[in-house]
Amino acid sequence: MTQPKIAKYVYIALLVAQGVVIGLLERMIPFPFSFAPGAKLGLANLITIVSLFTMSFNDSFLLLWMRLILTAILGGTLSTFLYSISGAIFSYFGMLLVKQLGPTRVSIIGISATGGLLYNVGQLLVASLIAQSWTVMLYLPVLSFIGILAGVAIGIAANYLFEHVTTLNYLKDNYQHLKQTRRPHQKRQHHYAQKESHYDEN
Repeated sequence: MTQPKIAKYVYIALLVAQGVVIGLLERMIPFPFSFAPGAKLGLANLITIVSLFTMSFNDSFLLLWMRLILTAILGGTLSTFLYSISGAIFSYFGMLLVKQLGPTRVSIIGISATGGLLYNVGQLLVASLIAQSWTVMLYLPVLSFIGILAGVAIGIAANYLFEHVTTLNYLKDNYQHLKQTRRPHQKRQHHYAQKESHYDEN
């Protein structure tokens, strides 16, 4: 195994450990609107945001699953796992889509606020399915407001980390550089493939 791969796996393991610790600590915080046992604010989304800006999709998605499974094993139940996974998946893909708009259109805080909103939407959908009643969705306006506030706070924390933690700032810049260098290469490959297919047709 090469040195870069070892460094990558160590970095993923560190983020997973931090996410698990945040998740376990979050369960000690009483939720103001106990619409369902196991529901939470999603403060561990901070780790998800860091992963979105410093690693590839495959690595960040792997990190997400590892964090959810370990948190459930160490201090959760089936219900907490269901709420966590639904909120985390909704939040992850929502933030991933909004992030595609680019830094000139949306900031880390905006991405995080989107994640906070969708995290509660995912939890409410699972709660509705478990309760077999859509009346649970009546909590959506209040929880959306709380989720956005939590998302903004997490986004501010993520901004602070990227500005003051040298390693994270370096990884973020390096990841952006890799993405920019890959795109021209992918375009050239696509162009060559088109030319080859054109020749084959002729």
